[in-house]
Amino acid sequence: MGLKLEKVILWGRSMQEYIRMFDLQPDDLQLNILDCAGGPASFNVEMTRQGYKVISADPIYQFSAENIAQRIQDTYSTVVEGVRTHYNNYVWQDIRSPEELGQIRMSAMTQFLQDLPIGIEQGRYITAELPILPFNSNQFDLAVSSHFLFTYSDLLSQDFHLASITELCRVASEVRIFPLLNISGEVSPLLASVMRELEAREYKLEIKQVLYEFQKGGNQMLRACKIVR
Repeated sequence: MGLKLEKVILWGRSMQEYIRMFDLQPDDLQLNILDCAGGPASFNVEMTRQGYKVISADPIYQFSAENIAQRIQDTYSTVVEGVRTHYNNYVWQDIRSPEELGQIRMSAMTQFLQDLPIGIEQGRYITAELPILPFNSNQFDLAVSSHFLFTYSDLLSQDFHLASITELCRVASEVRIFPLLNISGEVSPLLASVMRELEAREYKLEIKQVLYEFQKGGNQMLRACKIVR
């Protein structure tokens, strides 16, 4: 049994991690991208600096940078100590220790916190929460969702997953979800049933291996889109 969490936490990742988690090719980076639930990741700010277009959606954007920073600090030791306790459940290659994990995550989240006020002014951070999003149908070319769906299978129901994925497919031509493991490092118990139901509703699905792996076995993403007839 691996790490357990009683609620969804604030924990952000970098642009380079997104590129590997979601197999983002150079042409993909040119797309109109939605990051949902984006949380305190630095993907948006790093992409923006390089001239790419990303909108991030998350309910935490209603709060101030100072408030979010405090919540991150409250989470930090819980996550780092939890990973240290379950050390053998992770791949220590690109990240070499729980301490380095904390440093890498804090670097990404600090970039996000510095960017949040101007990003809100520019409309790059939108307060929104699955499974209902305030976007037009087909507004985005690609939607990515990191460490939320399937990760929190113990907290989020199958109906929530189905509603969320269909909503993401409404607002984006393609959806990519990573990882397919729950927070404890096991394949989500909801994955197979969610996929069966989506396929029955005429969604095209593909599980694809990616080059990113921190949780052992966590090197696959789900690609989804609505079949248009």
